[in-house]
Amino acid sequence: MYKPFLISIFFIFPFLLSFAQKEVKISGIVLEQGTSYPLEYATVSFFNIAENKITTGGITDLDGKFEVLVPTGTYNIIVEYISYTTKTYNNKVLDKDINLGTVSLALDSQALDQVEIIAERTTVDIKLDKKVYNVGSDLTVRGGTVSDVLDNVPSITVDVEGNVALRGNDDVRILINGKPSGLVGLNSTEALRQLPAEAIERVEVITSPSARYDAEGTAGIINIILRRSKLQGVNGAVTVNAGYPQQAGISANMNYRTGDFNFFTTTSYNYRERPGNAFSNTNFLSTNNSLTETRDIERFSKDLNTNIGVEWYVNETSSITTSVQIRNSDDENETLNTLREFDSNNSLVNTTRRFDPEFENDKTFQYTFNYDKQFNGNSDHRFTFNFQFEDNFESEASLIQQDDIVAEDVKTDEGEQRVFIQTDYVVPVGENSQFEAGYQGRFIELNTDYAVSFNDGDGNFVLDTNLSNDLIYREYVNAFYTQFGSKIGEKFSFLFGLRLEESRITIDQQTSGDFDRKNYANLFPTLNLAYEISEDENITIGINRRIRRPRSRFINPFPSRSSATNLFQGNPDLDPSFSTTYDVGYFKKFGKFDLNASMYFQNATDVFVFITEETGDNAIVGSTEVPIIRRTPINLATNERYGFEWTVTYRPTKKWNMNTNFNLFQSITKGEFEGTDFGAENLSWFIRLNNKITLPGEIDWQTRMNYRGPTEDAQNRNRGIFTTDLAFSKDVFKGAGSIAFNISDVFNSRKRVTFTNTPTFNSRSEFQWRVRSFNLAFTYRFNQQRERERRERNGNFDGDDFDFEG
Repeated sequence: MYKPFLISIFFIFPFLLSFAQKEVKISGIVLEQGTSYPLEYATVSFFNIAENKITTGGITDLDGKFEVLVPTGTYNIIVEYISYTTKTYNNKVLDKDINLGTVSLALDSQALDQVEIIAERTTVDIKLDKKVYNVGSDLTVRGGTVSDVLDNVPSITVDVEGNVALRGNDDVRILINGKPSGLVGLNSTEALRQLPAEAIERVEVITSPSARYDAEGTAGIINIILRRSKLQGVNGAVTVNAGYPQQAGISANMNYRTGDFNFFTTTSYNYRERPGNAFSNTNFLSTNNSLTETRDIERFSKDLNTNIGVEWYVNETSSITTSVQIRNSDDENETLNTLREFDSNNSLVNTTRRFDPEFENDKTFQYTFNYDKQFNGNSDHRFTFNFQFEDNFESEASLIQQDDIVAEDVKTDEGEQRVFIQTDYVVPVGENSQFEAGYQGRFIELNTDYAVSFNDGDGNFVLDTNLSNDLIYREYVNAFYTQFGSKIGEKFSFLFGLRLEESRITIDQQTSGDFDRKNYANLFPTLNLAYEISEDENITIGINRRIRRPRSRFINPFPSRSSATNLFQGNPDLDPSFSTTYDVGYFKKFGKFDLNASMYFQNATDVFVFITEETGDNAIVGSTEVPIIRRTPINLATNERYGFEWTVTYRPTKKWNMNTNFNLFQSITKGEFEGTDFGAENLSWFIRLNNKITLPGEIDWQTRMNYRGPTEDAQNRNRGIFTTDLAFSKDVFKGAGSIAFNISDVFNSRKRVTFTNTPTFNSRSEFQWRVRSFNLAFTYRFNQQRERERRERNGNFDGDDFDFEG
């Protein structure tokens, strides 16, 4: 009953204050210098000198005009527009209506971050330690998820199960707004499928992280930055979508800026049905019997995500941001397994059906507090403090039916608490150097309660203590870091850092009474170099050391089963893996072409490898016994990975954009386990082609084709995967709205096909996580600039125009 009242007060109160004193009307028009083109949605702010703060402001309309009611007083009037020089009218006495006339803004070619190497902001910002891809109107992901967005970013791939890899390496650290986040949750793969694509502003690909970043993730870091506007007044966007297989959703990114406060929210609700399927055929060499298994998978999910916060500009040099993130997901997964056993003559012996209806609930609460202090108004001399607390809970329950008889009751409860603390201090040294030092603490406690009960034949369920377990996993990491960067002359820049991480891991297996503790401290040096040959050409070099810690699932010794004959079992003796990576990058812009290429080499020790073996136990399938197969991780000796990648962008015209991303890498693993050589060499590659053209009637047509080459290790060989996506979009309501239609996986070919060979059995398997889908999305923007007009006005194309390429 009180919510409507509170919401009314929230929006009306700032306007009531404006009537407390006399107001005057300030008007004018903002144009681009040289062309006299109106600048839509330019920001006009009024800084009250007596109160030392911004009192009010406004934005320009389609014709570049503005009218703002301002309380009488003395102000600095600030007119701003992205990528243009700012114009300021100082000490203006506003005691009557004033028309400022024409305000001309010029393009600001020098408005670059000091750590940027090149003056190219149209598609990608290349910095000393990362590449920043701006995300916007990629048509193929409208109404999609964060996983869909990541699968379209150069160097990143997402496999059929949603696992994210960077340059073919799946040990990648995913951050939200620079921090570990409850948005990713207990299961990052599933959580990334729940977050809406429209919530993302940009993606930072960090293949050579500086010392400021967490050392976790041997492949590097993917940092997802969520949208947040700072324009005065109400602005944002709402997207609704629907599709087939059945899906529907709505998402909104809204801001309300008034004076020193900026209120923001990102909220979405989605319902999705995602059917999938799997097939496997296993031949046991000792008996020549075989077993086929088909799985039909139906998934139903209802996901609610909301982030509500406020940014308080305490004064010109300090700000405080606090927010609350809530995520709730209700999922229902129905899996029908059909097992068929054949004898050595390939005659059908037995058929068994196993139905697994799983109900899952995932809840996340996250509180964030950030403090930012700039000294003497210098953004390069600042102190920041970040605190984040998360409470995650996930429950799963299944009543598994075996041949129409409820045979198993499986329940999993996972509770996780995370605390994240980071302080950072940056101070300039001279004109072209800076020193930085900081502390970061990550404290995680995860409690996994896994219970399996079997029907005793009389309808009673008896707990199986050999499978049920309760694991408490703690991971405490304290890190201290420092780094120094400098620009020497006009061409050469460097950033050197050193990070110390002290890790404390405890594995408390309460069911069996096993307790293990691992403590270790390690140094992680980083070095990034850049040489700017010209404004259109540069070379970068990165060297860094990284760590891969085993996740709790990897070290939990109790097995979890995907079927009666297949299980996964963790290894409590698993040690962390360390790697050193060398990266050389090259950027060249010539004419209508952009080339962004790099070569890299990585050497890792104690790498994780998953082996498949028979357990020695059998499962009864029908009237016969079938060997149980186990998959488990182990530490092998070394892995060497080297490769080459490039991204080429070609813009024939303002309405036609083409780009391609190619990555070729060789992986060499050396090591043996229990007398068996698990060494393997694998040469693989992937290529992504994008083409976007504007058809007559201002209809955008985008095609994306992606091919992931075959992969191979000591036991498994995976076929290559080819997929194609299509999308069409049309702006409506004078650019304030847009309609997009996309088809994901046009040829329904996104399937993983694997061949496994071991001394005791051979198998072939297929898996398709999601079938071909269709989606229709409508987006309406409030007080946000139309991307097409700005691109055409500036004579270039943003990265958000065609898949983030640069």
